[in-house]
Amino acid sequence: MKNQDFTATFLAEATSQQVFDAVNNVRGWWSENIEGDTGKLNSEFLYYYQDVHRAKIKITECIPGKRVAWHMQDNYFKFTKDSHELKGSDILFEVSEKDGKTQLTFTHKGLIPLCECYQVCYDAWTHYIQDSLKSLILTGRGKATPKDEGNVSTEQSTVFQDPTIAIHHRLLIEKPAEIVYEALTTQKGLAGWWTPDTVAKPEAGSVSRFAFGPDYYKEIKVEALKPYSYVKWRCLKAFEEWIGTTMTFELEPHAKGTVLVFHHEGWKAYSNEFASCSYDWALFFRSLKFLCEKGKGFPYPEFQ
Repeated sequence: MKNQDFTATFLAEATSQQVFDAVNNVRGWWSENIEGDTGKLNSEFLYYYQDVHRAKIKITECIPGKRVAWHMQDNYFKFTKDSHELKGSDILFEVSEKDGKTQLTFTHKGLIPLCECYQVCYDAWTHYIQDSLKSLILTGRGKATPKDEGNVSTEQSTVFQDPTIAIHHRLLIEKPAEIVYEALTTQKGLAGWWTPDTVAKPEAGSVSRFAFGPDYYKEIKVEALKPYSYVKWRCLKAFEEWIGTTMTFELEPHAKGTVLVFHHEGWKAYSNEFASCSYDWALFFRSLKFLCEKGKGFPYPEFQ
């Protein structure tokens, strides 16, 4: 019977020791929200992602330049029926030489298609191994989850308390929050689902420019960012009814991926522009969903 454990493999132009060292730099490619030693045999470390995922991991093998093994002593998911799914599973990093390069083979033993968390874990591990860890090895910089600096409850609490007229959408995107967040914050991501003529930075306080044809553009300030969970914009320039309105994107983990909850607030009336905008957002979120799930969205002017 074919082994169904999740596996990911890549080749890198680096020495086996460089790959081994990068694997042990867990805060550099997985998450900065880790407590404990991540590079010593028999040491234990704690991983957490808000109140959504927590794990206690023990390093059971650590052979320099060759192999690292982790044992998940405990694991908690907020979004699965069995909240401790994957507890007792093992994670292996195997380093070898191939075709003059170094090959890394990652295996999560016990993560199989029958697991409720399989798809979201499949996508998340693919992102962190194939993209973040490989980037750390090749460039010295990974794409780890940033340090959690606390909640944005002040920002988020206004979403349901503001009495002004608002557009509201909710949809499931069958990819992990890391991928959806990147599509909502980076220039490449935004250009892939909203408009190709995008100038943007994933930085709070920055001002993004989105052009829709030669004669119309929007300028939007990024007011708040909380990696992989929350984005808030404020419109500075656009059609008059848009100016001063705010847009919030909340990402909620789901067993199949991520639920996006969107609010566009501050409208003064149920006008024709409001109605058209609500419809257009629905089309653009279909574009976002396709970009995240299939790699190709339908940005302006394709969105129709």
